[in-house]
Amino acid sequence: MNPTTELELADIIASAKGPLRIVGGDTRQIGHPVDGDALHTSGLSGITLYEPGALTLVAKAGTPLAEIEAVLASENQRLPFEPSDMRGLYGASGQSTIGGVVATNASGPRRIQAGSCRDSVIGVQFVDGQGQILKNGGRVMKNVTGYDLAKLMTGSRGTLGVLTEISFKVLPAPEATATVVIEDQSAEEAVATMSAALGSPYDVNGAAHVGGRTVIRVEGLEGSVNYRAAELVKKLGGTVVDFDWTTVRDLTDFASRDGDIWRFSVKPSDGPKLGAALRGRGALDVQFDWGGGLVWALAPEGANLRAALGDIGGHATLIRGTGQPVFQPESTGIKLLNEGLRMKFDPRNILNTGRMG
Repeated sequence: MNPTTELELADIIASAKGPLRIVGGDTRQIGHPVDGDALHTSGLSGITLYEPGALTLVAKAGTPLAEIEAVLASENQRLPFEPSDMRGLYGASGQSTIGGVVATNASGPRRIQAGSCRDSVIGVQFVDGQGQILKNGGRVMKNVTGYDLAKLMTGSRGTLGVLTEISFKVLPAPEATATVVIEDQSAEEAVATMSAALGSPYDVNGAAHVGGRTVIRVEGLEGSVNYRAAELVKKLGGTVVDFDWTTVRDLTDFASRDGDIWRFSVKPSDGPKLGAALRGRGALDVQFDWGGGLVWALAPEGANLRAALGDIGGHATLIRGTGQPVFQPESTGIKLLNEGLRMKFDPRNILNTGRMG
């Protein structure tokens, strides 16, 4: 099924007799496998409103991410949150859709400055599990249900409704970019370096540690970028080099290697401790992003790296692999909250049933 209008989609959902598996570009395969009839969103495609002067873009959920990025680039603008391209991790060949980006809250290295995808979504329109068309935010900026649906739908992985249209705030693209690279740092040294950079007045918007290299990014007007990069070198050491941040954003060092891939969210100060615990449990490689608050680990197939969290706290997600629960076990309160939301928006439990476990 591949509806081309929102009304057609609503009719399909309202008349469904069993589970539906929501399919966008099929490039972000995070979560438990889902059974059910495939319901594609690629027929709901196209940019419906773009006002560069107002820094606002509205697109249908099945619109390819590449199309949106190309249109924004033509006006020297971009999505603030630097969405990742996960096709390499999964060996996927489809086109990532903007609906899939929002459904997974996909957010790249710039999150530490610009916020996550959720922070850039200002409105959504979707069809819930009963076939009702709901709208929240966007140019209306009115919440009639008591829920902030734009925030709620971002990251819900198609379990509350099928996105049909999303409104975003966008930002100007920078005139220049510079990356300071400090070689051969331990995890402890790297997190200290990233913390110092992020605490500086130099408006850092990327801070990662990959393959023993700590990388710090600044963007903006060329003169300002050159000055800030030079000051960071004085403060932190290292050199200014050309660096491709898609290697951090898309986890390309892990993509071509065999094994499971885990994603951990912790306090940045706990990053080194977690990294050591992960290696102690057999992790083959560990990388850091978001100043140390996002930790990636490559592990042998079937390894239970979630146990490495111990008393550190935080969340673990199995991004690629089998044999372990994908998501962090929910507390009783969170579980009851999620069940209540599901009953509100999908009382028949037909949308991406089992995706979240």
